[in-house]
Amino acid sequence: MQKLLNYKSVYSVVDAIILSFSFFLAVYFLRNDTSKSIIDFYSHHLFVIPLIFLVVSFIILVFQYNGLYMIDVILKRTNHFAALLKAVYFSALTIVLFSMALDFYGLTDSRLLIFMFLLISIPLFITIRVFLLRQFYIELSKAGLRKNVIIVGDGEAGKILATKLIYENPIGLNVVGFVNEKKKVGDFVINDLRNFGRLNDLPYLIKELKIDELIIAMDEDEDYDKVFSTIDYCKTLDVKLSITSEIFDVISERIKTEKYIDIPVISVDPKYNDTLTLTLKRFFDVAFAIIGLVLLSPVMITIAILIKLSSPGPVLYKQKRIGLYGKEFDFYKFRSMKPVDGEDEERKKKMIEFMKKGLTDGQDLKVVNEDRITWIGRIIRKTSLDELPQLFNVIKGDMSLVGPRHCLPYEFENYTEWQKRRVNVMPGCTGVWQVWGRSKVSFDDSVVMDIYYINNMSPWLDLQLIFQTIPVMLFSRGAR
Repeated sequence: MQKLLNYKSVYSVVDAIILSFSFFLAVYFLRNDTSKSIIDFYSHHLFVIPLIFLVVSFIILVFQYNGLYMIDVILKRTNHFAALLKAVYFSALTIVLFSMALDFYGLTDSRLLIFMFLLISIPLFITIRVFLLRQFYIELSKAGLRKNVIIVGDGEAGKILATKLIYENPIGLNVVGFVNEKKKVGDFVINDLRNFGRLNDLPYLIKELKIDELIIAMDEDEDYDKVFSTIDYCKTLDVKLSITSEIFDVISERIKTEKYIDIPVISVDPKYNDTLTLTLKRFFDVAFAIIGLVLLSPVMITIAILIKLSSPGPVLYKQKRIGLYGKEFDFYKFRSMKPVDGEDEERKKKMIEFMKKGLTDGQDLKVVNEDRITWIGRIIRKTSLDELPQLFNVIKGDMSLVGPRHCLPYEFENYTEWQKRRVNVMPGCTGVWQVWGRSKVSFDDSVVMDIYYINNMSPWLDLQLIFQTIPVMLFSRGAR
């Protein structure tokens, strides 16, 4: 049942077929040598085939970024159509580069390739994506092919979600009942939905009730430790896991997330945290860090000279930071402030105070001693160029290109237990907080954003964050 309703896989495969078919056909129609059949043409130009698949893979990534694999977008024709056109528009640059490559080899007229590709692909997308697949999914739901769901927690968030899914449910979810620590087994929670047991009963209930998805629904006043302990436990149960809670509002406000009947739902997908994926992540970290150091060496040399001219002191700022599993490492960045003897006790005091404040209504509370920042430091901090030496940390194995924010030893000592989950993976040069949060979120929210990354770490998310880091640096969004 769950495989039949795995709409994300179905849509991504269909998209890959439509995009590939459109490219193959467009290139063939516009070939300069019209005497060759389609088989002869591609047999003599085999390099075009992997090039097409590379372009298709990137466009699917653009589709994902524009929310085209989210159920609330798929089921609303207007939103679906708008998101589709937006994704195709943002894919245009990729298509231009692809057409220029073909033109370079004298295979096609690159000026017409975009037009021909759009002429073939857009009608196929509208017909198959917006109408046929959508209707097929709705009919499957009506026919009873639904996913069985248990809601973990019975706060207002869970009750509202359950009520909406009972009376308004085009997305194929069947709420079986609740699991709650406070109520007795068999107690009614809402309507005829009962409490089936406690958290440790879930392995039995998942098997007995044929549960396809768990939805953790907890209110904002729940203890953070309890929320994240519940998530950690549910992650071990080998079943799809989603969360709806005001604690995660910082995620849904900044990132396109799934919506179940207009209620933001955060997916938890830790399936990429295996040895193979982490090994590949490490390989690409080192490769891209070396390439980055080579390409950016003129910029780094210029910054080093300007730092020397701006104030006395070393070019690089070295400091102890906390890395994977709480282990200390030497952290490098360009010096942007005037040196002081010993540790900046004033900043340390303010930072600890900032950490203790918790949620702060989105005020800008990044702790910075403005008086100490040099003129060149102000520029490189604003553009995040001061962080370029972290590429050396990546090569050393202390950091990853993408990961949670690294912290100072005294910060780690003041972490609560739930916040210490931040060090369960290697810290990153960029990450969810750096791209979507920066200095405009509270400390608690910044940790929530990093834990979201840890729970959803994947090559796709890493690529998305790397690409989005570039405009953040260029336009100095949120940096100080």
